[in-house]
Amino acid sequence: MPPSVITPRPTVPASRRPPSPAGGGGVRARTARSLRYAAPALLGYLAVRLLGLLVLARWAHLKHHGVWPVLASSWDSNWYLGIADHGYQDRLGTAYDSNNLAFFPLYPVLIKAVAGVTPGSRASVALALAVVFSLAAAWGVFAVGDRLYGRRAGTVLTVLWGALPVGVVQWMAYTESLFTALAAWALYAVLTGRWYAAAALTVLAGLARPTGIALAVAVAVAGLAAAARTRAWPPFTAAVTAPLGWLGFVAWVGARVGRWDGYFAVQRLWRNTWDGGADTLREMRELLAYDRTPQLFLVAVSAVLVASVALYALCLADRQPLPLLVFCGVLLLVVLGSGGVYFPRARFLLPAFPLLLPLAVAVGRARLPVAGLVLGGAVLSSAWLGGYMLLVWPGPP
Repeated sequence: MPPSVITPRPTVPASRRPPSPAGGGGVRARTARSLRYAAPALLGYLAVRLLGLLVLARWAHLKHHGVWPVLASSWDSNWYLGIADHGYQDRLGTAYDSNNLAFFPLYPVLIKAVAGVTPGSRASVALALAVVFSLAAAWGVFAVGDRLYGRRAGTVLTVLWGALPVGVVQWMAYTESLFTALAAWALYAVLTGRWYAAAALTVLAGLARPTGIALAVAVAVAGLAAAARTRAWPPFTAAVTAPLGWLGFVAWVGARVGRWDGYFAVQRLWRNTWDGGADTLREMRELLAYDRTPQLFLVAVSAVLVASVALYALCLADRQPLPLLVFCGVLLLVVLGSGGVYFPRARFLLPAFPLLLPLAVAVGRARLPVAGLVLGGAVLSSAWLGGYMLLVWPGPP
């Protein structure tokens, strides 16, 4: 049988599942109930990230380094801040690693808009937005996990997502938290049949990151499948609308530089092409088989990539809903199949939270000491690796 378009069979009997937070009342009342229902997951997520921040602050103090510059104005953060300040370039050029048309516009537009009506620097606004988006993402991650497997699994899923090896990026002025928030709530909207909301969120996600194409394909496939089954217009409309954000920016870049493949030409200047995974396998083989002194961070990245493939196999075996499988599958194809730089690929997979569902369900079923050991180990290793990644590893996260 094919994967379910909406939900698999719950692992928790319906009679024993907690009551749904969605009930009567206005939007504010329903939102308040939903927030109270998700509170344990959100508090757990906050505890994970605050511990990571404390470890990072202590490490930075020992190295006589400031925490704020690392989180708010380093590496890709500077590119987004530059776009917010000065806009995009208007030509392709020939220099490598220097064209800001590779960066999608939603985050810098939000930075500029919010900074225009609030005090503080744009870097401070960018960091504050990332933290807010991370909480929205954690809420969406919980909503998907709870919808499929119950409140406990949703809570564990949220904590695991916060404790990913590169989870520190969730509280940096990067786009991962924004994109994950849009993706999680778009997938939840599909699971609950809110097709117009799913389409709108997916259009925005397509303006946030290049990997927005993975969410667009997921919503389009799910929408077409639902439309074929029900003959209804909303899922078909969502399927047609979902890719417009990503396609719109790609088309705009092409028009701006005067060639139809302008966006892909920009990506080539960033040494980022799709080669079907040949470069990924070559890098991994060199790192794990031939390098006698591999760098710790690159070993961690390799472990994340291998674990992601294994977890996706478990997701397939569990017959997760179709949109989740398509989203993670396309995201893996894009990330593992790219021939660009190797070190940020664990970060690129940070939005693929459905990969953690099999682990979340297993931990949720485990005895308390076992669950505590798994979650505690994940949280502590994430906190330590976050500090290492930002203060010892010499490159971008």
